[in-house]
Amino acid sequence: MPKSSASPLPSLSVRIDLDPEGGRIGPGKIALLENIHTCGSISAAGRAMDMSYKRAWDLVDELNRICGQAAVERQTGGKNGGGAILTPFGLSLVARYRKIERAAAGAVRKELMALHTDIARPRKISRG
Repeated sequence: MPKSSASPLPSLSVRIDLDPEGGRIGPGKIALLENIHTCGSISAAGRAMDMSYKRAWDLVDELNRICGQAAVERQTGGKNGGGAILTPFGLSLVARYRKIERAAAGAVRKELMALHTDIARPRKISRG
């Protein structure tokens, strides 16, 4: 099947500002949580996102701090050296964020389509 020449619709990114001191939850932190859930470790999740372990751990630590409870728990020991899991709160945080994201995208879909049409419309450039 040939590729469509139509460009994709603009997309919406959702960032939730939790406090004036900069506590934020956005697509990057949520993707990190999802990767931790899938990979079973912070380091593997970071690698999957081309991110250092330190950066991944700093983001997890920041999430745990700004939420006032753990979204991720490290597990130590075991024959594979431990890992990390999402807590029930972490799973809920991901689900709630994705629900907010879907609702926001649905609410602005018509406007994104109109923007796409406006951008794709050929226009004359005036040369003074």
